[in-house]
Amino acid sequence: MARSWPVPISSTRSKKRQEPPRPGLADRIELAMSIGRRFDGIWIGSWRGAPEDLTRVEAALLLIKRHSALSHARIIRELERIWVHLSIHGVGEYRHSLKACILDERYVADPATTVERIASTIVHEATHARLERCGIEYKEELRARIEATCFRRELAFAVCLLDSAELQQDIARYLEWYPANPDHFSDASFRERHWSGATEALRHLGAPDWFIRALVMAAPVVRRARRLVRLARR
Repeated sequence: MARSWPVPISSTRSKKRQEPPRPGLADRIELAMSIGRRFDGIWIGSWRGAPEDLTRVEAALLLIKRHSALSHARIIRELERIWVHLSIHGVGEYRHSLKACILDERYVADPATTVERIASTIVHEATHARLERCGIEYKEELRARIEATCFRRELAFAVCLLDSAELQQDIARYLEWYPANPDHFSDASFRERHWSGATEALRHLGAPDWFIRALVMAAPVVRRARRLVRLARR
C-alpha cells in the first residue's frame, strides 16, 4: 500500500509509452475461477468465492459514491477491477496488468476492518493508478512522496465521512511516519517484505512448514539468478 505530500514530481514523468494492461496466465485462470459482479461499470470479484467479500466491497464503493464525487469519478476512470485476493504487499495494492485494486482477503474478512477503511484503501490504490497513468514511476527515490500523495487523498476522503476521527488519525500517523523512515522504501526493504508477505500468504493457504522453509532457503538463489538475467540483457 502506498501514500504523498504536495511536492512537484512532474519531472519524473516517463518518456516511454506505457504498455496496455495484459493479465498474465495465472491471473486469467484465477479471474475465471473467481465470483464477481459489476458496480458502476467496475468488476468486483472474490478469488476464493466469498459472497460477503463482494457485499463489503460494494458497500465501500457506495460509501465513496455518496460522500466524494471526485474520488468516485477517479476510481471509475482509473480502475477496471477490484479483486479480493491474497496480497503479499499489505492490505491492498494496485496491479497495472489488471488495472485492478487488489484487496487482501484477510483484510476484507477481518471484523475489525470497517467498510470505511476498505473504501479508504480503494481511494489510495486508485491514486496509485492515476499517478502511474501520468507517467510517475514507483522508483525507489520517489516512493515516500508517492505514498504520501496517496495517503493525502485518503485523508481528503476520510474528512468527508461522519464519525471518521479514528480513521483520520491513523492516516495522519502514516503521513508523519513515512518521511521519517526513508529506509522503509529501499529496494532491499521491499525484497525483505516481499518474501515475508509470501511466507505469511502460504501459511494462510495451509502450505506445510517444510515447503515454506525450502522456499525461504531458495530465495537468495532466485534473487541472484534474476540479477544475472538482468545483467545479461544489458
